[in-house]
Amino acid sequence: MTLGAAVVVFVLSGAVVAWAGIRLSVAGDEVAETTGMSGLLVGTILVAGATSLPEIVTNVAAAISGAPDLAVGNLFGSNAINMAILGIVDLAGKQQVWNRIEGGHARVASIAIALTALGVLAVLAPPRVAVGWVGIDTLFIAGNYVATLAWMRRSPVGRFSDQARAIEEAPRTQASSPDRARRAVLRFVVAAALILVSAPVMASSAEAIADATGIGQTFIGATLLAFVTSAPELVSCLAAARIGAHDLAVGNLFGSNAYNMFTLVIADVAYLPGPILADVHPAQAVSGVVAILLTSISLAAIVHGTETRIYRLEPDAVVILLMYLIGMYAVWAAS
Repeated sequence: MTLGAAVVVFVLSGAVVAWAGIRLSVAGDEVAETTGMSGLLVGTILVAGATSLPEIVTNVAAAISGAPDLAVGNLFGSNAINMAILGIVDLAGKQQVWNRIEGGHARVASIAIALTALGVLAVLAPPRVAVGWVGIDTLFIAGNYVATLAWMRRSPVGRFSDQARAIEEAPRTQASSPDRARRAVLRFVVAAALILVSAPVMASSAEAIADATGIGQTFIGATLLAFVTSAPELVSCLAAARIGAHDLAVGNLFGSNAYNMFTLVIADVAYLPGPILADVHPAQAVSGVVAILLTSISLAAIVHGTETRIYRLEPDAVVILLMYLIGMYAVWAAS
C-alpha cells in the first residue's frame, strides 16, 4: 500500500471508527434508559464499556498483525489524550470542573498512575517470564486492576456531586413501547459491528503509514490512533459536563486510563510471538511517562481545587494541554 493510499484508507476507516464510537456511546446510554436499568452507575458502566470498544478492537487487530508498538502506543497515548480531553472539558464549559468534583476521584487517578507506571516499568525492564505466550507483566497489571475494583467496591470512592446525584436518583423513564428499546439495541449492535469491521483496517493503514514515513509505530499509535479511538470519550465527557455531571465526566476519563492498562493483557493474548511489552520500542516508556505526568497534574488539580480563571482560562487545564503537546514532541523525538 502506497503512502497516499494508506492515508486515504486511514482517514476513511478512522472516520467510521470515530463516528461509530460516538453513536455507540449515545446508543448505549439510550439502551440503559429505555430498558429501565436501575441507576446511573449501571448506565455509566455500559457506556464506558462501549467507549472503550474502539481501543480494544484496534489494539487486538494491531497485535494480531504483528504491530505491538501500535497496540501499546495506542493505550499509553489514549491515557495521555484522555487527560488532554479533561483540560478541553474544563476550558469548554462555563463552569469550573476542578472545584466541582468529589475528592474521591483522586483515588481513581492514583490507581491509573500506578497501573501505568507498572506498564512503563515492564517496557524498561521486561521480566521475560510468560504463561504460555502471555507475559507475566500484563497478567500482573490485570490482576492489580481487578484487585483495585474489589477494593473500591468495599470502600466507595465518594459521593457524587449534587448535579450527578440528582441524575443518579432520578427514575429511569420507561419507554411507552418496546420498539424504542429495540431500536436503541439495534443501533448499538450496528455501531459495534462497524467498529469491528473498520478498526482492523485502520490499524493496518496506520502500520503502512508508519512504515512508509519512517515516523515509527510508537508515535503513530500514541497520536493518530489514540486520537481517533478517544473520540467517544471526548463526546461523552462534553455531554456529561454540559448537564453539570462533572463527576461522571472526570470519572469516565480516570476510569478509562485504568481500564486501558487492563486491556494490555488483551493485546498480549492477541500477540502470539510472545510477551508484547518485551517486543515494543523503548520509546513506549516516554509515552507512558507522559501519561503519568498528565494524570499527576490532573490529580494535583483535584486536590488543590483552584478557583482562579484568567480570561476564562483555567491554569491547570492550560498546563495540561501544553504538557500534552510537549510530551507528544518527546515521543516523536524518541521514536
